[in-house]
Amino acid sequence: MMQGTLIVTGASRGIGEATARLAARAGYHVAVNYARNVGAAENVVGEIEVAGGKALAIKADVAVEAEVKRLFETAEEVLGPVAGLVNNAGGLETASRLDAMTPERWQRVLATNVIGSFLCAKEAVLRLSTRHGGKGGVIVNLSSAASRLGSPNEFIDYAASKGAIDAMTIGLAKEVAQEGIRVNAVRPGLIHTDIHAASGQPDRVERLQNGVPMGRGGTPEEVAEVILWLLSEKASYVTGTLIDVTGGR
Repeated sequence: MMQGTLIVTGASRGIGEATARLAARAGYHVAVNYARNVGAAENVVGEIEVAGGKALAIKADVAVEAEVKRLFETAEEVLGPVAGLVNNAGGLETASRLDAMTPERWQRVLATNVIGSFLCAKEAVLRLSTRHGGKGGVIVNLSSAASRLGSPNEFIDYAASKGAIDAMTIGLAKEVAQEGIRVNAVRPGLIHTDIHAASGQPDRVERLQNGVPMGRGGTPEEVAEVILWLLSEKASYVTGTLIDVTGGR
């Protein structure tokens, strides 16, 4: 059951890794994009291949246009025509109030989370859109519940970057709706990934999970299941939609 090539950015860990594994099981050839950790990316590829799937680890900084172009070109050349994109790569920095943040921090967060998502979406549209000779396809953006909660005293820059992704998702979905492309976003809540340790709060999920109506943090696999549904024909009439995966938070 060949589904075409799926590019998953930031796929060496967390939600991206879970999505890559699930996509391979669904029949996609998976481009496992990573920025730094080649070992982790190769492990994901290796496990996909052992299970009978096809995958390739491709290093690229999504904030750099030339590297994004190379990511897509390499994926097409080795794995076949691109059928979808999961715009997952992103990051945040140490928890802080805005009045203690620096412009340099904002540049880093927005470069990856916003510019990176725009660059990847552009390359996807150029390949998928019937306007450009493509056969259609799907883009799933990773936003965050932070876009509506604001993340005060922690990461309002990250929250703002995800607000930009919400707006881009809605606008782009309308822009390409008649060109064979569906565009949606998933907004995870408190999920058990190492992004919290990177922010200096490795116990963040445990500390905050009592504020989640379901009383627990989510798993990367639970988010990946929603992403794969959006990629599938089962979601054929869904576009411009933001789906919260937050346990009710």
